Formats: sequence, structure tokens, C-alpha cells
Amino acid sequence: MTVLLVIIHVIVCIALIMIVLLQTGKGADMGAAFGTGSSQTLFGSGGASTFLSKATTGAAIVFMLTSFLLAYISGQRLSSSSIIRDKAPIEQKQGASEQGTPQPGAEKPAPEKENK
Repeated sequence: MTVLLVIIHVIVCIALIMIVLLQTGKGADMGAAFGTGSSQTLFGSGGASTFLSKATTGAAIVFMLTSFLLAYISGQRLSSSSIIRDKAPIEQKQGASEQGTPQPGAEKPAPEKENK
């Protein structure tokens, strides 16, 4: 399920970028009103703003929903981590070192130097 959400999220991110880049600025409306820019637009002079506005709104809603779902799913996985759930291994008892048997990993004492 997480992989499907990530794929949808990436596709919506790319679509949202493309939709925003297709939109014209506020200054381009004056040229389209007089007919100079309408022949070069894909949706005509008036159709682009409503279609792209609705597409931007829809893509933004899907983007936010997938963002919230991915955040929720990643937060739920922290509680089921094996690092938090597993306990530390039991250490050897102190009695073994008192009897003279060396513990694994214990270093040998360094020889003492004589002071002359």
C-alpha cells in the first residue's frame, strides 16, 4: 500500500508542477482580450483559466491527501520497530570473573613498569 501511495504522490507532484507551469501570468490576460494571444493558447482565450484552476485545485487536494497518508503510515511504523521491541541480551554474571575465568572481550592487564 505504501508503494502505491508513493507512486501516486510522485505522479501528482509532477502533474502539479506541469499544471502550474502551463498557467499564464496576470499580465497575459490583456493581450488575450484583444485577440493577440488567443491563437497561440491551447484552450482558447477564456477556457484555460477555468480548466487549469480546477486541475490545480484537484491535484493540490490529492497531493495533500497522499502527504497526510504517507506521514500517518510512517508514524505508525515506528511503534513496530524491532529495535524498540527487542530487549538487550543477558550479560554474564559477576561470579565468573571472580573465579579467574576471563570474560569474552575482556582485555589483559598491561604489565607494570618499574620505576628506577
